[in-house]
Amino acid sequence: MATVTLRERGRRSKGFNLTLATLASVVCFWAWTSVAPLGVRYSLQLDLSSTQASVLVAMPVFVGSIGRIPVGVLTDRFGGRIMFTLVLLATVPAILLVALAGMLGVYWILVLCALLLGIAGTVFAVGIPFVSNWYPVSRRGFATGVFGAGMGGTALSAFFTPRFVDWFGYLPTHLILALLLIATAVLVWTCMGNAPRWVSSARPFIPKLVAAAKLGVTWQMCFLYALVFGGFVAFSTYLPTYLRDIYDFDLTSAGTRTAGFAVAAVLLRPVGGILADRFGPKPVVVVSLVAVAVLAWAVNLRPDGEIPAGLTFVAMASALGLGAGGVFAWLGRNAPPDQVGAISGIVSAAGGLGGYFPPLVMGITYNAADNSYAIGLLLLAGTAVVALVFTIVAVHENPRQIAGPRS
Repeated sequence: MATVTLRERGRRSKGFNLTLATLASVVCFWAWTSVAPLGVRYSLQLDLSSTQASVLVAMPVFVGSIGRIPVGVLTDRFGGRIMFTLVLLATVPAILLVALAGMLGVYWILVLCALLLGIAGTVFAVGIPFVSNWYPVSRRGFATGVFGAGMGGTALSAFFTPRFVDWFGYLPTHLILALLLIATAVLVWTCMGNAPRWVSSARPFIPKLVAAAKLGVTWQMCFLYALVFGGFVAFSTYLPTYLRDIYDFDLTSAGTRTAGFAVAAVLLRPVGGILADRFGPKPVVVVSLVAVAVLAWAVNLRPDGEIPAGLTFVAMASALGLGAGGVFAWLGRNAPPDQVGAISGIVSAAGGLGGYFPPLVMGITYNAADNSYAIGLLLLAGTAVVALVFTIVAVHENPRQIAGPRS
């Protein structure tokens, strides 16, 4: 009886449910980005060109992005507890198929299996409406920022995945991930609870998406999130390859530095949400975009030496994390409460797609003769400037959503 009582208390606790949702996101992000840290291994094993390698690491991002749209709508209908569990369990066969494809050593099979792994990336469209329902408008920047820190699974993937392969072997590494996904799914199903204010939305799928797509806030946030979160995903997936090409790091060293990049973004994302709650989202996003534009130019200059280069990439990660927290705090303020799932699904899909195309651009525009990624990095800087002007001129807060009950 005591155990049941404790579990029921947990299900009614917003802090406990936020923690559990963030844990589920961490595990899914680890699985979702597990191909990228092994990109150098796959490139050497399969003798891949720069373009082929970029296509491979981008495949999970593509499905994870598109899949967020229906998953966001389904979360409005079935709630976070069911959808978190389904996403976690559906990722298990995908991670096992990637392991099998890697052992077979056939490029096109590996690409197809990496595509299936994208299901793990849809977890974001589950978590945003789930935690938003647990918190009032005035605290949603904090809630979505903390949940967004689940992208720290990217750091775990970058740091541990290549090491696990060295310590345990290629197949056992993927089996460990599969077991971790199953254990988290059991924990979520057993202990998670939907917010008391959550009400299932039985509106048909297509009309609900159409209604969300008609709102200006949807497309404003799509553009901004495609840049800040897409930039994070793109750097996280392509950075091991970039560090190998530009700085001649091996697989483990590149993975360690990519993990540091991801950690910086993870730490600053909740900070972005908290600052947005206090000062408003617009100043936070403006500061982020200015920093991204400047730092993309700095990365293009290829700073020499461990400390200058490292600080530049950490600053870039921090700017992207800050902006991601600010954007979703903005969405929480401006989105109609009954459409948060649908809107966040579309916006998070845009963020994922924002991370899908840059690795392809980086691979295609790589100048092997000069060992340079200048075109891709300058495109990022230019896009950040455009987004900055757009934010200042065209994006405003909905005053009806700013005030809200505190708890």
